[in-house]
Amino acid sequence: MIVEEVRLWKLTRRHVRERLEQGLIKGAILPTGSTEQHNEHLAMEHDTASAAYVAHQAALQLYPQVVVATPMAVGISEHWMEFPGTLSLRPENFFAVAYDICESLKRHGIEHIFICNGHAGNGPLGNQVEEFSAKLGIDIQFSSYWAAYSKDLVDELMATKDCPAHAAEFETSFAMAAFPENVHWKGVDYEAANLDIQSESYRPRDPVYFEGARDHATGKKGRVMADIAIDWVANKMQEMIES
Repeated sequence: MIVEEVRLWKLTRRHVRERLEQGLIKGAILPTGSTEQHNEHLAMEHDTASAAYVAHQAALQLYPQVVVATPMAVGISEHWMEFPGTLSLRPENFFAVAYDICESLKRHGIEHIFICNGHAGNGPLGNQVEEFSAKLGIDIQFSSYWAAYSKDLVDELMATKDCPAHAAEFETSFAMAAFPENVHWKGVDYEAANLDIQSESYRPRDPVYFEGARDHATGKKGRVMADIAIDWVANKMQEMIES
């Protein structure tokens, strides 16, 4: 029996076995994100949730050819460790986990893996995938989902003309569209928080990002941006399978 489910952790061993035996599964998407501060109003899981959402919807477009591997919910976030609640992996450990997941998928016969990233701090993983591919003898590619957006598109849709920024207009709009329960405006008083941000480079941007989210984020914008990213990732995965 085949169910319309593409998330690996939701399937039974029978579902996976039967799809593999029938040659239905051609590739996998691995979402990578983080557990880290997202200003005063967004849940810490945002980067993971957004990458997983894009991956899930993209895989559904390609059903039954693609499964979504269990998301990597902790990333490279040392730069946010001054904010309580943030979790971080050392880069070498993050790379090792990603490699082991890819190796696991390869051992089950999956030869096309697209790593769909939702956290800018994980960018160095992109420099590792060529080595992963060579070691495993399979096709592995990496990209953050916001690579789908051109500058002209961002300028047209975002009042702040900034993407992805951090918990600003774009990410807040995305959350409002895809998982509004992760947007927490109730009780937020930014000025009263008396934040003592230690990062000199980030300190002036935090209030700007907050204001951009508060004043300009909408679910309608988020829906448009999410759909563009979903289609882009689905096309990337389809190209990998066909190649």
